Amino acid sequence: MSNELKNVLLPIVDSATKVLIVGSMPGKQSLEKQQYYGNPRNHFWPIIGELLETAIPDDYTERIALLKSNAIGLWDTIATCEREGSLDAAIRNEKPNDFQILFEQYPTIQLVLFNGAKAFEVFKKHIGLELLDGRAYKKMPSTSPIPGKNIKSFTEKLEDWRIIQSYLF
Repeated sequence: MSNELKNVLLPIVDSATKVLIVGSMPGKQSLEKQQYYGNPRNHFWPIIGELLETAIPDDYTERIALLKSNAIGLWDTIATCEREGSLDAAIRNEKPNDFQILFEQYPTIQLVLFNGAKAFEVFKKHIGLELLDGRAYKKMPSTSPIPGKNIKSFTEKLEDWRIIQSYLF
């Protein structure tokens, strides 16, 4: 049995995207649903709802439209990896997505937020922070529902994630 995973989620980005939120590798539920942050316990969508001061639609297509209408994009650092389960700590032999092409195609991206330490570490190791070329970036507390060290409460995460608002409003 192989633990090799291919990230089949395409980037959610367009010519109006100002903020790009970068995860590591979707968890099992997200891959099965073909949806970013598909685990209903993940704090991502509730945080976005609070930041945009709106209800998050149940329909995934509407969720993506909400992000795009607010100049927010999504992608992951990892294109393929080996992982048993959904934990970032279990990721091995990761290969990155091609951010050079993405940034060339979408120069409007001003802020890159790394959703958790693994997303940041993989980007830094395999892609390099110099590729950000003047864009602001920040490693954010993970929105994952999976317990780990240094876990923050929803309220604490929300406060950290408020950095998005200064780029959108």
